[in-house]
Amino acid sequence: MKSFKILFFTLFATILMSCSSIKVATDYDRKVDFDQYESFAFYKPGIDKAEISDLDKKRILRAIEANLTAKGMTKSKNPDLLVSIFTETTENVNIYQNNFGYGWGWNPYFWGGAGRNTVSRNVEGTLYIDLIDAEQNELVWQGLGTGILSLDMEKKQEKINEIVQKILEKYPPQLEEK
Repeated sequence: MKSFKILFFTLFATILMSCSSIKVATDYDRKVDFDQYESFAFYKPGIDKAEISDLDKKRILRAIEANLTAKGMTKSKNPDLLVSIFTETTENVNIYQNNFGYGWGWNPYFWGGAGRNTVSRNVEGTLYIDLIDAEQNELVWQGLGTGILSLDMEKKQEKINEIVQKILEKYPPQLEEK
């Protein structure tokens, strides 16, 4: 029974940690001097194409604005950068199969049929943030963050803020000195 509790706790901790993690990746044009960008505006045609609710768009845009403003950038009608977003969602179905019975060793009465199966579903969302040079009309930086979404309104806002913050931590890129 003690080993079952340890197994259960380990499995629970692993699931909890995997659900709360956010995976982030970025890419950028290495020839661009990112110090030149001081202002931004949202690129409406790109944002309108994002297939999420208007409320979630507002949440994302507010989080982006707060993060860019905290980096010293200003929102402008004549910006250096245009900000666009794109989203994807995937439903994950996880089946956990426990085929352990009671007893030790292999025995057809104790190993196999006495286990339990549990099914869990979650929605994993990916947010892409594109930064476009307004003068050249070229993509100069892209960040993406992937995490498990929540239907709870308070948790949803927190998760959006966390995803946006983790993505924009990588902007501006820190160029490696050669």
